[in-house]
Amino acid sequence: MTRPRFHLAFPVNDLEAARGFYGGVLGCPEGREAPGEWIDFDLHGHQIVAHYAPDECRAAQANAVDGHGVPVRHFGLLLEWSDWEALGEKLKAAEVPFIIEPYVRFAGKAGEQGTMFVMDPACNALEFKTFKDDGDVFRKTLGKEH
Repeated sequence: MTRPRFHLAFPVNDLEAARGFYGGVLGCPEGREAPGEWIDFDLHGHQIVAHYAPDECRAAQANAVDGHGVPVRHFGLLLEWSDWEALGEKLKAAEVPFIIEPYVRFAGKAGEQGTMFVMDPACNALEFKTFKDDGDVFRKTLGKEH
């Protein structure tokens, strides 16, 4: 392992729907599983685990960001710009409903980034984002002129 890998376990109310979304739509290879209990997925080298826990599934509360209702509880990936654009097209083609359609924040300014939010079949929110300049990922001041 050349870098730390992220591990996230999250609830789902239908393991086959999770398999269809994470494995089918997002293209995450499957790892181990305990039938009826959980499934491991490889999300770009990170281990995410869908656990059957229907009582834990509910939509997250949202906070206002740029006039959008951003789900407070969410996870996702930072992608290269072209990969982010391709994923947006793939999600549209698969008719995955967006919580927030792909859009660009701070266009032409420090921290320029693309973001989009989708919800899996169990109401888990995922954000996929990208930065024009990878050095802006942890930049403290965004939206200022370069």
